Amino acid sequence: MKYRYYICDVFTDTRFGGNQLAVLPQAEGLSTQQMQQIAREFNFSETTFVFPARAGRTRHVRIFTPAREIPFAGHPNVGTAFVLASVGEFGAIKSSLTVVFEEEAGLVSVAINESEGKIASCELTAPQSLSLGKTLPVDLVAAAVSIDAKQIVTKTHGPQVTSVGLPFVMVELRDRSVLERGRISMSGFEALAAQGVMPDVFLYTRANDGFDIRARMFAPLSGVPEDPATGSANCALAGLLAHYCPQPNGSFSWRIAQGVEMGRPSTLIAGAKKVDGLVQTTRIGGASVLVSDGFLYLD
Repeated sequence: MKYRYYICDVFTDTRFGGNQLAVLPQAEGLSTQQMQQIAREFNFSETTFVFPARAGRTRHVRIFTPAREIPFAGHPNVGTAFVLASVGEFGAIKSSLTVVFEEEAGLVSVAINESEGKIASCELTAPQSLSLGKTLPVDLVAAAVSIDAKQIVTKTHGPQVTSVGLPFVMVELRDRSVLERGRISMSGFEALAAQGVMPDVFLYTRANDGFDIRARMFAPLSGVPEDPATGSANCALAGLLAHYCPQPNGSFSWRIAQGVEMGRPSTLIAGAKKVDGLVQTTRIGGASVLVSDGFLYLD
C-alpha cells in the first residue's frame, strides 16, 4: 500500500525555517508500530497521522516523535490544520474556519484563517487547563543544560513543570547570551528524569527586540535533541506567565522567537485569557508553508 504525505514548515512563512512536520492525511490501516517507524523514518520532532473522527468532531489525530507517541503538541496541530486546509480537505474556506481534532489529551480547537485565497495562519486552543507541577532543584536543571545555576531567574517562578496537555520544565534565564549557551548534558537529563518527571526542558528569556520572549527547548529523552518551535510549550508558557501576572483579569499576548540558534527561526504568537485570577484558556498560532509531498510505500 502507499500513503500520501505532506511536509510543511510550521511557525514560519519562509521555507526551511520554522519546525518541520510530516502529515499523513489518510492514515487508516496503519498500526501503532508502523506509525512509530514512519515517524522515526522522517525523524522530525513530530509526525501526525490523521483518521476519521471517532467522536463526531472534525478528525482524529495521533502524534509521534521519533521515540514515542505523545498526547498533544502545538506545531503538529497548527501544521496539520494548515495542510488539510491547503489541500482542500475542508472545502473552500472564506475568511476563517474552526476545526476540532480528537486527541489523547482531549479536544483541540484550531482556528484557520484565510487571506487572498491562501491559508494565512492557524491558531489552536490548548485541550487542557493550565496545570502547575513540581518545582525542580535549580542546580539539577542548570547541569542538564550546561549553564551556571546563577543564570537561572527565580523571581517569578523556579524551574517548574507546567502543562496545558503536555508537560515541560519551564526555566527562565537571565538574558539571551545565557540562552545561546545552553547545551544538552545527557547525564543531567537522566538526573532530572530520576526526579519522576519527563525532562523536556523549555528555556526562555524576556526580550525587547521585536520579540517579547526568546526560547529554546531540549527533549533528548523524547528523541528530540532540540526543537525549533514548540507550540505546546509556548502555550504552557503563556498560561504560566498569565498565572503569575498580578492582574486578575485580562487577555495577554506574547510574540516569541525560537529556533534561531538552530538556523530555523520561528515566530509564535502565544496568548492567554484570565478571569477572576484563574487562567481560562491558552492559545498558540502562526503561519506555515508547504515544502513537499509524496508517497510512502508499505508492503
